[in-house]
Amino acid sequence: MTLRVTAGRVSVTVEGDAVHTDKALERLAYDGVPTALMAKNASLWGPDAAGRAAGRLGWVDAPETSRRLLPELSELVSRFAGLDRVVLAGMGGPARAAEVIAHGQGTELTVLDTVDPHEVRRAVDDRLDRTVLVVASKSGRTLETDDLRRVFEGAFRAAGVDPAERIVVVTDPGSPMEVWAKETGYRVVLSDPETNGRFGALSASALLPAALSGADVERLLDEAAALRPALRLPYDNPGLTLGAALGAAAAQGHGKLIIADNGSGLPGLSGWVEQLAAAATGKDGKGVVPIVVEDVAALRSGGDRWALALGDRAGDAGLAVSGPLGAQFPLWEYAMAVAARIIGVDPFDEPALRESQNAVAALLRGAEDGAAPTLIAGEPALVDGSVEVHGPAELLHGAKDLRSALDAMLRAIPDRGHLAVVAHLDRVGDAAAARLRPLLARRRRDVPVGFGWGSAALHSTGQVHKDGPQGGLVLQITGAVERDVEVPGRPYGLKALHLAQAFGDLRALRSRGRPAVRLHLRDRAAGIAELETALGD
Repeated sequence: MTLRVTAGRVSVTVEGDAVHTDKALERLAYDGVPTALMAKNASLWGPDAAGRAAGRLGWVDAPETSRRLLPELSELVSRFAGLDRVVLAGMGGPARAAEVIAHGQGTELTVLDTVDPHEVRRAVDDRLDRTVLVVASKSGRTLETDDLRRVFEGAFRAAGVDPAERIVVVTDPGSPMEVWAKETGYRVVLSDPETNGRFGALSASALLPAALSGADVERLLDEAAALRPALRLPYDNPGLTLGAALGAAAAQGHGKLIIADNGSGLPGLSGWVEQLAAAATGKDGKGVVPIVVEDVAALRSGGDRWALALGDRAGDAGLAVSGPLGAQFPLWEYAMAVAARIIGVDPFDEPALRESQNAVAALLRGAEDGAAPTLIAGEPALVDGSVEVHGPAELLHGAKDLRSALDAMLRAIPDRGHLAVVAHLDRVGDAAAARLRPLLARRRRDVPVGFGWGSAALHSTGQVHKDGPQGGLVLQITGAVERDVEVPGRPYGLKALHLAQAFGDLRALRSRGRPAVRLHLRDRAAGIAELETALGD
């Protein structure tokens, strides 16, 4: 059975699981969910979630309300017309959305959602004289974003440039960052306090850096607005159909969503969908486990896996979604809110992410008194070449070399489990690390393998790793730092913060009984090459 719904230039096609989707759609229509969601009814996810949801549904109206930003964005584009390089320091969904917008329209935007010293140093050293920095933090308390801001401030001052002439801050009204920025003389663009950050693809945090990079954000909002009438309907509603399909699949035990781009023309969209699905639904031991693969040839359906093609339909994909980017954002946000209702979770709560952030803060707490933090890595279980292996003895089973350690790790993943690789590395300089995903997938073909970059994963897919369905194993990769980056006003550099993120995430994983192995690369390039060799046939 095939179910296809088209509206607002968006098309959603469901195959194979369409019977369960149809049943879920009937129930959603009977319960009046489309009308209630578009009316921002906070009770849709149950009484326990209502209080939180009440202040986080502004994204529903973003295709219209974000138009208020257009004059201010236009003025800022003119103000910085002489600067042709834009850097965004921000975490989570809006940062990923801004990158998708810019790349989709062929404009240049550097997104720093990492504190890896190698990647940050490269960004600071690249055309600083032509750079404008957007610092985005809704709460105004994001440690990583604040430290990146401090690093760039120091660099601007060292170059004889007033940071207030180059930095724009995006934050919620009344946040500590707004107060500080106004006192310092920085330009502030206020975000909608009722728009949840994870659902903020059309918020100021995403639209400002995209506009400064040269993207046409008004066209984006037009595309989003064209879909809105259909999202109110009980039938022929692409967002409702997509949410019903995802929620019903997870409820039927097909919660591993394998995602590949197939001619969407929207580079990076799969990664944005991945982080939204993970953070919105992956909690309370339930949810969608999203896994992005390189191309449709790597898509696999069957068992607990369901394949999604972004763009044209593909042979093994039970789900296909196409349409312009502006419409894709509200489509997926709406769909994930619906899927969360079917699964029975609060889409706006991220308990595991808070736990990781608290663990990072605890590791750095000594720094508040002026002392540099002490991070103790512990003795590795084994060292092979440039790679240290850190993990529990009962999981590694006495492995003597890297290949046997990797094989032991893969054997430890249960049936219907999954592997999440989190590389706390430089996604540009260490891009070769991404080649490990398909190599690991080939070593154990019955296990879906995901891959993400450290800081970004901690703020997104880390939620499903720690609090989603059981059966996952996290393979964390850290690397030696050749030159640290000093953080002005802090007693630590980015190296310490980066390691604190990795160790804090491990602490949060283990406190929840989630197995994890850490590989530390004493030499990054050599270590990645050795891992590739160890995983070869």
